[in-house]
Amino acid sequence: MTARKTRIRVLAVLAVVTALGLALKFYAGPGRWWVNNWGPASVAYELFFMLLVFLFVPRRSAIAPIAVVVCVTTCALELLQTWKPPWLEAVRAMFLGRTLLGTSFSWWDMPAYVVGCLLGWWLLHRLAGGSDSTPQSASTL
Repeated sequence: MTARKTRIRVLAVLAVVTALGLALKFYAGPGRWWVNNWGPASVAYELFFMLLVFLFVPRRSAIAPIAVVVCVTTCALELLQTWKPPWLEAVRAMFLGRTLLGTSFSWWDMPAYVVGCLLGWWLLHRLAGGSDSTPQSASTL
């Protein structure tokens, strides 16, 4: 599959994940607190960042490093939520800052981030054109 076709597929999925992630942040039904702040919203957060990075680096060899870097970065952002300087609180007071950086630390986000990155790893492999178990020709072995 060409890089162009891969990017088009990634853009389409990124649009869906972005809409789903925002919908999860505004969900008002049963289990609202869990859906909005942990679980599904955190998984969508990881998928968003993985898809965004893969959009610019659409190589199968980059998928595992993307998953690791996104997971470590978002866990670091989670830990950063324990730091509350006035200028950072001002950023978090805005919708985009609150959505991207979060407002309050929770250990419960960490497992959801790991699940999101594992799901993202799988999804990026599918978007990149299948699994690594595709047969290789004898000339490439």
